[in-house]
Amino acid sequence: MSEPTISTPRGPFREGDQVQLTDPKGRVNTITLKAGKQFHSHKGMIDHSEMIGRPEGIVLRSTGGIEYLAFRPLLHDHTLRMPRGAAVVYPKDAGQIVAMADIFPGARVVEAGAGSGALSSFLLRAVGEHGLVSSYERREDFAEVARTNVERIFGGPHPAWKLTIGSLEDSIAETDVDRVVLDMLAPWECLDAVAKALVPGGLICAYIATTTQMSKVVEGLREHGAFAEPYAFETLVRSWHVDGLAVRPDHRMVGHTGFLVTARRMADGVAAPPRRRRGAKTALSADDA
Repeated sequence: MSEPTISTPRGPFREGDQVQLTDPKGRVNTITLKAGKQFHSHKGMIDHSEMIGRPEGIVLRSTGGIEYLAFRPLLHDHTLRMPRGAAVVYPKDAGQIVAMADIFPGARVVEAGAGSGALSSFLLRAVGEHGLVSSYERREDFAEVARTNVERIFGGPHPAWKLTIGSLEDSIAETDVDRVVLDMLAPWECLDAVAKALVPGGLICAYIATTTQMSKVVEGLREHGAFAEPYAFETLVRSWHVDGLAVRPDHRMVGHTGFLVTARRMADGVAAPPRRRRGAKTALSADDA
């Protein structure tokens, strides 16, 4: 039996494709193409057959005279609009994880937890069909939502995805892993399991919501002994309004969604040299002061 392949989002529109129809006010409607069906709105109707077999980027006119722009959804469109069990990892953070954790084609990646499948989809797109994303999710209902969302995005089961119901620290079976991505409440509790799974030079990336969690992850990595000095950061995204010479930042922005902490795996038996840094007075003991 041949291995399953994933659908490629290119070429003319086909029956079963998802299509975004955007009206002149920027309102988006996502439909799934099916011969004989129609898209209806208060501004008229469009036959799906007008799209099937035609390229992306066409303009369609409804029976009410409104023009709609037709494109396939991008991956970030899917993740922002997908049905949710757990909260999704936003595209700005998923993009940073792929870049800063250096998720490469063919990589072996362990993820905990799967949530609604948003981050899993970005990781799968990065590792390709010949890599591996092994996702662990404690809750069966969340795992089912993640599976449904991932299969909707890729047009069926992804050959590089393995989804396990259970906690990473109790269930992990992978070794020689290149990257571990943790999206969980207490990532510091599974550092021993992560250290055993990662290859020397591998990388751990934790996605957490609060400064307290960030502090516990960073200090846990420092105290563990198997990791180099961690790096903690967040990403803010601000869009801009551009209309001729009227250029200004938009009034709303995607601010804080989460923090990211990364650290490299040291070779076995090797300790990282202590990082020289000047701590705040509140971080020093009385003797140190």
